[in-house]
Amino acid sequence: MNAPQSVACDHKAGAARENMALPSVMVLPMLIVVAAGLYYIYKEVMQFMSKSLVRNKVVVITDAVTGVGTECAHLFHKAGARLVLCGSSWDKLESLFDSLTNDADPRETFAPKLVILDFSDMDSMEDVVAEVLESYGCVDVLICNSSVKLKAPVQSVSLELDRNIMDINYFGPSTLVKGVLPTMISRRSGHVVLVNSIQGRLAIPFRSSYAASKHAVQAFFDCLRAEVEEYGIVVSTISHTFIDASEPPSVEAPAPKPNALAAFIASQLTHGVRPSVLANEIMQTVNRKRKEVVLAHPIPRVALCLRSLFPPFLFAVLAAGVKDSVLAE
Repeated sequence: MNAPQSVACDHKAGAARENMALPSVMVLPMLIVVAAGLYYIYKEVMQFMSKSLVRNKVVVITDAVTGVGTECAHLFHKAGARLVLCGSSWDKLESLFDSLTNDADPRETFAPKLVILDFSDMDSMEDVVAEVLESYGCVDVLICNSSVKLKAPVQSVSLELDRNIMDINYFGPSTLVKGVLPTMISRRSGHVVLVNSIQGRLAIPFRSSYAASKHAVQAFFDCLRAEVEEYGIVVSTISHTFIDASEPPSVEAPAPKPNALAAFIASQLTHGVRPSVLANEIMQTVNRKRKEVVLAHPIPRVALCLRSLFPPFLFAVLAAGVKDSVLAE
């Protein structure tokens, strides 16, 4: 009788172990659910805080009529900021004004001020600075997101086009910053945000004028950050790959690439960010007072490291990509 009893006890112990093992299988799904819940709560709290942090702040957006600027306008308007919306087209500014105010609660939001701003017309900058400051008497947050792109071989870019790109991407933002800086210094507060490109840190072929202007404005803002920190002014730079406002393309058969590595790096360097994603990053940068943000995938980040640590390899890869593109043409 002892042997059957021991076998029965073993069966019971095994069944008990199986019952104990079942909950352990559910540990991972439960952890995932708990983590998702915590992340949702975190996002809700941060969204609430973002609204309270920029409420009543005077926020200037230098190009409010394009994708990122429009997304920023909606975000900051809903958060209760006092907006000064700039752009080169009055019709587009009025259209944006209507879209912001039509369904808005006047007890929670402010009607935006509109200012015509065209960085390619540097002679108008003095009047623009005066109009921006007259809107509310001060500027709390200046978002410099105006930019123009160019893709062309170096020898085909005229001096006039070079100057136009430098005006819009460098001289315009730097002039506007200099115009509003005295009021920020006197108030010992303010935040200047530059929406720049990763090509302000890493130049790739056929973007010579564009990359040069982005390097120039990046250097200006880096110097500015150190110079105005003692006055309580925050300077932030956001470097992204490029803004992808297009619809997802249809799936096509990929063409053969002579240099797979160069093609892969080039595709990663030009992998874009959606305007809504970049606008949210700008809002978070303003709220958290981040000084520098790189909004890019791992490959561009690796390329930045290679540029500093092992430049010959990066130069060889980029040059191989240029040769392949010439052969393809």
